[in-house]
Amino acid sequence: MHKFADMASRPRSGIIGTGFMGAVHARAVRGAGGTVAAVAGSSFAKAQAAAGTFAAERAAESAMDVVLAPDIDIVHICTPNHLHAEVAAVAIAAGKHVICEKPLTTTTADSLQLAQAAAAAGVLTAVPFAYRYYGPVREARAQVAAGRLGRLRLVHGQYLQDWLASPEDTNWRVDPVQGGASRAFADIGVHWCDLVEYVTGERIAALTARLGLAEPMRRTPSGAVADRGNEDIAVLLLTMQSGAVGTLTVSQVSLGRANRLSFSLDGSDRALAFDQESAELLWIGRRDGIEILPRGSASTLVAAQRYDAVPAGHPQGYQDCFTALMRDVYARLDGDDIDGLPDFQDGLRAAHLTDAVLESHQSGSWVEVGI
Repeated sequence: MHKFADMASRPRSGIIGTGFMGAVHARAVRGAGGTVAAVAGSSFAKAQAAAGTFAAERAAESAMDVVLAPDIDIVHICTPNHLHAEVAAVAIAAGKHVICEKPLTTTTADSLQLAQAAAAAGVLTAVPFAYRYYGPVREARAQVAAGRLGRLRLVHGQYLQDWLASPEDTNWRVDPVQGGASRAFADIGVHWCDLVEYVTGERIAALTARLGLAEPMRRTPSGAVADRGNEDIAVLLLTMQSGAVGTLTVSQVSLGRANRLSFSLDGSDRALAFDQESAELLWIGRRDGIEILPRGSASTLVAAQRYDAVPAGHPQGYQDCFTALMRDVYARLDGDDIDGLPDFQDGLRAAHLTDAVLESHQSGSWVEVGI
């Protein structure tokens, strides 16, 4: 493992992708004490522009210039989904650590191949399921692990966005060639599933899903028509390993919901609920009343306290989650035993869930989820 004991040896990142997610990764790298050494985009002009906003040392001519550069420790892949597999495979072969946006790849076979290659190479990997890094999420996980929930009975929630609500709205993700066969579920639904499986400590065993198109014909950014392309809406019924049942609604066309990720866990002794639109709070339900537990409260369990970057009353948000994830990446590289860092195995898990959703929609039946 690398050691990054001082500023002179702090980790050096190369970011591939100049859009929103590339900027998020760049801020997280800097916030966690790393260096953005290089950035590459779909053109050198875009890389040059991003180098300034990302505070990168240089713009790279191409993705491979970043991947193969000897001064890069960690490669961040923030490109359209269909490009992930090739770039990640070359980075792993070059001995680089890799942080790849989700979905890890557009096929389960490619995700499995990457996970196996990374394990064989002994490189660190991460997939930014960054919602794990909210303090109240860690508190919920700690309470479940301590047995406070009791027997899990019901899991329910939603992930709602509105950025594709208009027929004119478009993005490369609406093109199945670039985005993959699933969009709404593979893009955001897997975040909810990862969060619920992480907090409960058990997996979704089976599901039945129905997918919907709010706009059956969308134009891609190139002007081509994606006729009956990947879905805008996904609705799932779930069965957990313990036998608990659940529901999930996913949408990228729900007006007024910019990014609502919420889950509720109903147990025999208490209920726990988290809503990313009120990310400083954990809702706790009991028969004799409810409690609203703010992040950083004196009663917060020890497992959650690591992720309190600032005192209670000073809100932490989405970017803070990414920075916390990067801190855990660096800590793992320094040999620390870190709980909950999502890696390529978690990316592979998301691919299995996506396969099950697509299969269920096509067959109209329940599908067991591959492990």
